[in-house]
Amino acid sequence: MTVVKSPLSDSDREVTGNALQSALVDLLDLSLVAKQAHWNLIGPRFRSVHLQLDEVVATARTYSDTVAERAAAIGVSPDGRAGTVAKTSGLPDFPAGWVRDSDVIDSLVEAFAVVIGRMRERIAATEQPDPVTQDLFIGIAAELEKEAWMFQAENQG
Repeated sequence: MTVVKSPLSDSDREVTGNALQSALVDLLDLSLVAKQAHWNLIGPRFRSVHLQLDEVVATARTYSDTVAERAAAIGVSPDGRAGTVAKTSGLPDFPAGWVRDSDVIDSLVEAFAVVIGRMRERIAATEQPDPVTQDLFIGIAAELEKEAWMFQAENQG
C-alpha cells in the first residue's frame, strides 16, 4: 500500500530506505546500550561517565527520530520495534550486570566504531540515489565521531 508518494524512483527509494532502516536500528540500539551502561556503571569516574552516557542517549534518540521521519518522508515505513532492533542491529553486545567505568568506555568506543563504520557505508550507498539522505548521514556521522573521540580520550593517560 502506498501511503506517501516518494520523490525517489522505486529503486532509489529501496536503497535509501534500507540504509535508513539499518541506521534507525543501530541508533536505537546505541541509545539502549548507552542507557544500560548508564544504569550499571561503577568506578571512580562514575559521575562524569554517567552524565556523558546520557548525552549519547539523547543524541542517538534525536537522530533515530530524524532518520525514521526521513524514511517516512520518502514513503518507507520505519520499523523501530524491539524485535526488529534485536534481530538486525549491528552493534556488539553489552555485558550484563555492573560494569567498571573503564570497561564501559571501551564498550562504547567499540560500539561507536561499529555504528560509525556502518554510517560511512550508508553515506557511500546513498550518494547517488538520495543526496538529501546522504547529507543527513554525514551530519550524524560527524556527531557520532565527536562523541567517539570524547570516549576514546577518557581512557588515555
